Amino acid sequence: MADQTIKSVNPANGTVIEEFTPHTPAQVAATIETADLCFAEWRKTSFEHRAALMMKAADVLEANADRYAADMTTEMGKPLGQAKAEVNKCAWVCRHYAEHVATYLADEPMESSGQKAYVRHLPLGVILAVMPWNFPFWQVFRFAAPTLMAGNTGLLKHASNVFRSALNIEEVFAEAGFPEGAFQTLLIGSKHVEPVIEDDRVKGVSLTGSGPAGGAVAATAGKGIKPSLLELGGSDAFIVMPSADLEKALDTALKARTQNNGQSCIAAKRFFVHADVYEAFKQGFEDRFKWLKVGDPTDEGTDIGPLATASIRDELVEQVEKSVQAGASIFKAGNTLPDSGSWFDPCILGNAPEGSPSADEEMFGPVANLWKVDNLDEAIRRANNSIFGLGSVIFTKDEAEMTQAVNELEAGATFVNAMVASDPRLPFGGIKQSGYGRELAADGIKAFVNRKTVVIA
Repeated sequence: MADQTIKSVNPANGTVIEEFTPHTPAQVAATIETADLCFAEWRKTSFEHRAALMMKAADVLEANADRYAADMTTEMGKPLGQAKAEVNKCAWVCRHYAEHVATYLADEPMESSGQKAYVRHLPLGVILAVMPWNFPFWQVFRFAAPTLMAGNTGLLKHASNVFRSALNIEEVFAEAGFPEGAFQTLLIGSKHVEPVIEDDRVKGVSLTGSGPAGGAVAATAGKGIKPSLLELGGSDAFIVMPSADLEKALDTALKARTQNNGQSCIAAKRFFVHADVYEAFKQGFEDRFKWLKVGDPTDEGTDIGPLATASIRDELVEQVEKSVQAGASIFKAGNTLPDSGSWFDPCILGNAPEGSPSADEEMFGPVANLWKVDNLDEAIRRANNSIFGLGSVIFTKDEAEMTQAVNELEAGATFVNAMVASDPRLPFGGIKQSGYGRELAADGIKAFVNRKTVVIA
């Protein structure tokens, strides 16, 4: 039996926007078959042919940016300007892989006892993407662009609250002229993912999402001896030292914590500030939080829209309450919130003890966790005292401090005097419970290829 209709709810007011009928097992099987049949021909196409279509996909994205952005904002609440920027970033990643595929996947000459030896990069087949709601387009396109350019075909299982965006993404590739089956959306709930991964025609899986979801997907893929790539949660550290440009650090800290309504895996979430500048930073941070405008995400002046769902809001409220009960101080931005919808007033938690949610858990919303530290050694020790290891930031003008942070922070990325951001030109991913593997750049397109060794005697 198929699931009942899945309702899409506007988090700004709690109204039902749209209802979707989930795909039946028979429809899922047919979709996988279409993807597999497409792969047999798609894998034979040239880089030039794929690149031409991917360039068209970028054009389709830009031509429909307003509509796609409006649907994202309605489905999950991000400010409309940020949604438009997300669509345009997707066009960038499409063009990036169209322009660089021949370089990224070029044969690699090797030395051997034969006359000639090299590594050739060949596609694997149908690849499944299990994607989250927080960046409904970007998370998908940073998978889809390299996966399709490598000669694979893609299946998307998107989060159930952004099914309209999932169908819009399928539309992009169809409009761009990709063959039937190159990229398809599966309208299924999370409990129906396992059989898809287990299907012999599915050759790998990429997941961006929570730790438990990642563990379940990796276990299923592992049983089938299939490659998996996981980009999971993060509780990124943001360190501020006395030599830092304090105004720049503060402006960056605000954006790094609150963009996308604070619902980003690479958001700065734990701030460790040296005692010499702690009071000045704290005051500046509080001032900036007061300036945040919480409200209708379709209004141009809005900084923070609603959280994506009521349950996400309720979980964040509980984390904050437990941290305050454990001894954290709290500063609230002071916004008057609407009566209906999944709203949350941004806040700063100060000097929460270890063992509290503030210190130990990922907070997926506009809550900053702030601590005073006496030196860089303490900042790094506390930053590394986390199950996560996605991104990290240090603000300093001291070269020795930069080097120490780069070498010792346990994270997939360290940004110096800048916020963590994903970029098609740079590998992206984490360590520890933030996942494994890398997306974007050359790493991203090689995630699901056969690096075949060729020796000619």
